[in-house]
Amino acid sequence: MRPYRYDIVGSFLRPDYLKDARTEYAEGTLSADQLREVEDKAIKELVEKEKAAGLKAVTDGELRRRYWHLDFLASLVGVEEIKADHWSVAFKGHQPKAATLEIVDKVDFDENSEFLDHFSYLKEVAGDIDCKMTIPSPTMLHLICCVRGSESYQPIDRYKNEDDLYHEIALAYQKAIKAFYARGCRYLQFDDTSWGEFCDQSKRDDYASRGLDLDQIAKNYVKMINEALEAKPDDMTITMHICRGNFRSTWFSSGGYEPVAETLFGGCKIDGFFLEYDSDRAGDFKPLRFIKDQKVVLGLVTSKDPQLEDKEEIKERIKEATQYVALDQLCLSPQCGFSSTEEGNILTDDDQWKKMALIKEIAEEVWG
Repeated sequence: MRPYRYDIVGSFLRPDYLKDARTEYAEGTLSADQLREVEDKAIKELVEKEKAAGLKAVTDGELRRRYWHLDFLASLVGVEEIKADHWSVAFKGHQPKAATLEIVDKVDFDENSEFLDHFSYLKEVAGDIDCKMTIPSPTMLHLICCVRGSESYQPIDRYKNEDDLYHEIALAYQKAIKAFYARGCRYLQFDDTSWGEFCDQSKRDDYASRGLDLDQIAKNYVKMINEALEAKPDDMTITMHICRGNFRSTWFSSGGYEPVAETLFGGCKIDGFFLEYDSDRAGDFKPLRFIKDQKVVLGLVTSKDPQLEDKEEIKERIKEATQYVALDQLCLSPQCGFSSTEEGNILTDDDQWKKMALIKEIAEEVWG
């Protein structure tokens, strides 16, 4: 049953030859077709490594993307990526190349989206094994444009009533869900940093000072996600990964899940939550008391540094979580991907696979 007892968030470190090819493409010395051939090779090699690691579901590592979110969101009809003077949130250290999004027309999903082809290639090279597709959550478009960018956001006439924007984002995602399903996707994941921000008291204070009611926005987000999920067939699993920022091993949000727990865990009809729990910044397990029948994938192993966790400590923390969620509803994964942007976290290829081996070993000892 998805999510699996030991699972992955999705992204993996890019091999150096792929990074070199991207640089050549940016400089105009490599064509789009040549770059795609390099990406194809890297993804095929990654899938073999994922299979060798014993994973029950594989991803393409997001190897074709610059960012975990902007590439997909900018591919939506009515959305444009624009340059920015600085990133919309400040990481605690390294800063990504600045870019943001603008809503310029009716938001819709392009049924000829290259992301559908990306999934089809993954499925082709993966063979019989389950394939997971990762895309940014429906919330992320609104978060970037209307929350983080609230001071400069000017809605187009179509979205003067913000409820219309929420509704049409949900409809676009309904189309996306159906389109991925038609390509054979049965395991889809929404990646979402909005909830991490809504858990951070300093960010809550900042947004409140701008006149934003985060509690109401959280309710709107759950309603929008649930509307998108109305398109989910019964034999498809859709999960959500909640992140507090992951760029070059840095982060941008802190705080436990309590401020959003009742609204999100108690109200969102997602099949499972991938939750960061690798540091004190994520708080304790008590907010999990609001979980209903969703599975909870505990991100107890960090993807941010190479040091291997103590196996017995991880098993003890899983046991601690069972105070709030039955063991049969729990799973284990890294707290995030290893490379949410093309730059990647500060660890090696060997390091990421040692992390995965540890997760598999622990899961087999805990769940058999």
